[in-house]
Amino acid sequence: MSVVAAYLYRDGRRIEEVHLDQPLRCAVGSSEFVWIGLVEPSEEELRSLQLNFGLHPLAVEDALKAHQLPKVDVYGDQLFVVARTAHLVNDQIIYGETAVFLGENHVITVRHGSTRAHTELRAQLEAAPILLRHGVDYVLHAILDYIVDGYLPIVEVIEDDVLTLEKQALDTFLSRAEITRLFTLRHQLIKFQRTLGPTSELVKKLVHVELPCMDPEVRPYFSDVLDHVRRVETMVGGLRDVLTSVFEIGTLLEQQRQGTITRQLAAWAAILAVPTAVAGIYGMNFENMPELKARYGYYVVLGVIATLCGTLYVRFKNAKWL
Repeated sequence: MSVVAAYLYRDGRRIEEVHLDQPLRCAVGSSEFVWIGLVEPSEEELRSLQLNFGLHPLAVEDALKAHQLPKVDVYGDQLFVVARTAHLVNDQIIYGETAVFLGENHVITVRHGSTRAHTELRAQLEAAPILLRHGVDYVLHAILDYIVDGYLPIVEVIEDDVLTLEKQALDTFLSRAEITRLFTLRHQLIKFQRTLGPTSELVKKLVHVELPCMDPEVRPYFSDVLDHVRRVETMVGGLRDVLTSVFEIGTLLEQQRQGTITRQLAAWAAILAVPTAVAGIYGMNFENMPELKARYGYYVVLGVIATLCGTLYVRFKNAKWL
């Protein structure tokens, strides 16, 4: 069985375990509700829940496929909510999906590809029965808040990596592997934004739209989740800009270093051109060259070469070419 936990709650406290093959036995309008958590369920299990809890067949199909963008659908007096989970593995963001069937007296969560179980979340809620007493809509808020809170560590890890690459770009040349990593991280952030956008729209709908199973008193809690999503969106957008600037800074610094080396080579070439030119003139081997008979001509030529080379060296040094 893929059932992780299935319990009946009354006044915010766990009463007893429930079974999937039993019909729902909660009094309408009471504080009782059932919370069932499943992981990678089979079609047979979901069909059984469909019969016992009156789930809409289209929602069941979506929960089975597990390839949906974040959304909220209304089916009569029930809600079907889909959220995307995420975790980071070797610079790659791996996505999962959590589908939530929300009725007046039941919450059914279906997880696909998510590494974060709801066991800890359920324990936290059970430790605060006053809040859990709000009912199914508060459980939905807690699930969405739990999923969104999982986004922040991903962004923080990527942020540390980006800052490291930024420092390295300022100190040394970026290697091919580091440039490839820059583009990999940028690609992952772009894909992440495609998840954050629909998630933000999903939570906005829960905050502003009149929906079944939703108590107006719980809306401020969803507003808090919306603030968290917007915070992550802002951080991701900032990181994308930083990644672009790191690549541009690396390119500019590399061009600057190449320009410095080019100037140095040009300066030394100009200095070496002086003795080369003088030696070339006196190496022409003409018979009628009066300077060849000068007694101190050799020393004069060496002095002229040294003076010219020294003058060029000082001027290039002052111009910061050397």
